[in-house]
Amino acid sequence: MVPATASSGTFQTCGRKVTSVNQDETDNPGGLLLGTRLRRARTEANISLRALARRVGVSPSFMSQVERDLASPSVGTLYNIVSELGLSLDTLMHDGRSSGKSTAQTAEKAASTDLDEAPDGLRPTGNVAHLPDVGQLPGLQRADERPEIFIGGVRWERLTPSDDPDIEFLRVTYVAGSESCSPDNLSSHGGREYFHILSGRLDVQVAFARQTLSPGDSINFDSSTPHRLSNPYTEECIAIWFVVGRQ
Repeated sequence: MVPATASSGTFQTCGRKVTSVNQDETDNPGGLLLGTRLRRARTEANISLRALARRVGVSPSFMSQVERDLASPSVGTLYNIVSELGLSLDTLMHDGRSSGKSTAQTAEKAASTDLDEAPDGLRPTGNVAHLPDVGQLPGLQRADERPEIFIGGVRWERLTPSDDPDIEFLRVTYVAGSESCSPDNLSSHGGREYFHILSGRLDVQVAFARQTLSPGDSINFDSSTPHRLSNPYTEECIAIWFVVGRQ
């Protein structure tokens, strides 16, 4: 919950205006369709552009630019938009291919190195045979087919093959210098967040508490509490993320 001493003006959503479609969206075909998908969802929900802008805390002109892909919302503002529309990030993701192949290769190499360095008693016996693939595993999402959104320096990759209405299961990357919103405009939305840092570091602020998370660290918190995520470091941060009950 928000501490009683916090003023309502301290925690507002934030957005970032651009004069044209930004490079992040150009690199990601799904980004080019983000505004169109938001506009379609708003129309289907029978919410006027002005009403949505008022609920989210941005100007109608900025909301119009977002829907026409002429402005890029911050991470926090995007969360608030989809929450007001009763959506999840899953439903906005582009069903394309990401760079998961290199990620899988890196993981395979790391696993091999770990086995080489393991004590004799902990190494596999070598007697386990590979069995041929048979059928289709339920819920399988291949690394090179993950739907994704890349906006404001943050990449969300869905780890389920289809939209799950109960949970968002994501691989999230904050590139160096990216943030969910500015330090004086913390964001909030429905649900509860759980995430685990795989690599890099991420500064996390929840209400008035702030800490740096490093590889192996985990955290969970009520997403309705104003919060901010940022990567002021020189390397990207990759985390596995769950958002439960956001709608």
